[in-house]
Formats: sequence, structure tokens, C-alpha cells
Amino acid sequence: MDKKDFILASGSPQRIALLRQVVFEPKQITPADICEDCLEHEKPLPYVRRMALEKAKHVAALFPNENVLACDTIVTIGQRILHKAKNSEEQRGYMKLLSGRAHKVISSVCLINKSGKISQRTVITKIAMKVLTAQEIEEYLQSGEWKGVCGYKIEGRLAAYVTRMVGSYSGVVGLPLNETINLLKGEGIR
Repeated sequence: MDKKDFILASGSPQRIALLRQVVFEPKQITPADICEDCLEHEKPLPYVRRMALEKAKHVAALFPNENVLACDTIVTIGQRILHKAKNSEEQRGYMKLLSGRAHKVISSVCLINKSGKISQRTVITKIAMKVLTAQEIEEYLQSGEWKGVCGYKIEGRLAAYVTRMVGSYSGVVGLPLNETINLLKGEGIR
């Protein structure tokens, strides 16, 4: 697989796998180690857009004159952001919140090109989940799939509980491929 002319500002295995799935191999992977705390009164959409932009800017500052691709993905219920659970008790609470409810997954992708031009696209996916039994929640917790991800992994066991999805499946996994490919191709990266 040819290396493409961009640096991925993420160490997410899901994002790397999605890019490889469509034959876009970054020439380098440099995760953006930045603070991901919400600003006071910050709503989900501005938050996810800011995070993708700040990650891209952080890595672009390390590698001037390079194309840098960054992304951020969050799960939201109303205006509440479900961040990465710190422990199984917090994840259990998230699962109870998601059970039988519709929620959104927002994924924002940002590309800073070699001359510093910023391009950004954001995708909102609506998901409905069945009512989860206590046993299903416990089985999901025991699987450990939720560790290190925001809310849950759609590509794992949880897929069996989704009753409806409108939007971008790859965006829910962590990188909206259509928008990402269009950004990269817009810079001549093919």
C-alpha cells in the first residue's frame, strides 16, 4: 500500500483501519496529545469541531509544510456528551442512558494543508437503540469493548442493539470516510 502525503493526528486503531479500508495510508501517525476538557457551557457541536481543529493545529505545528488530518467523535444525548468512561460503573450509567433512546454521534474531520489552509467537515448520525436488559448491559461491560472509546464501539457487540441509524456508519466508528476522502482528494491526495 502506497503511503499518502498526509500525517494522521490520531492513534485510534479504528481510524487507522478505516483509512486502510479505503487504501489511504498516512505517511506518519502522530497522535495529538491535547487537553480534551469541555469549555464552560460548551455545546456538543462546537466542542467536537474545536477538538478536531485543535488536534490538527497541534500536530501541524510539529510538522510545518505537511498535510495534517485530525478527527474527533463524540456520543451525545441531548446536550450531554458521553466522554470515555473511566470505569465500568460510569459505563453502566452510559448504557442505562442509551437504553431505549435515540442519541447522536457527531464526528468532525479537519485537514490543514501544507500552506496552512484549514478545511473541516462535520457529520451527525442519529441512532436509536433498543431497550437493554440488565443482562445485556452486564455482558457489554464484561466484554471490555467500551474501554478507550467514547460511549461505545458500534462495530462490536453493541451493533446488535441498534434498531435504526441515519447518517454515517464510518463516522460512528470514528472517521466519516466520504467527507475525509473528499478533503484529502481536494488537496490532490489520491
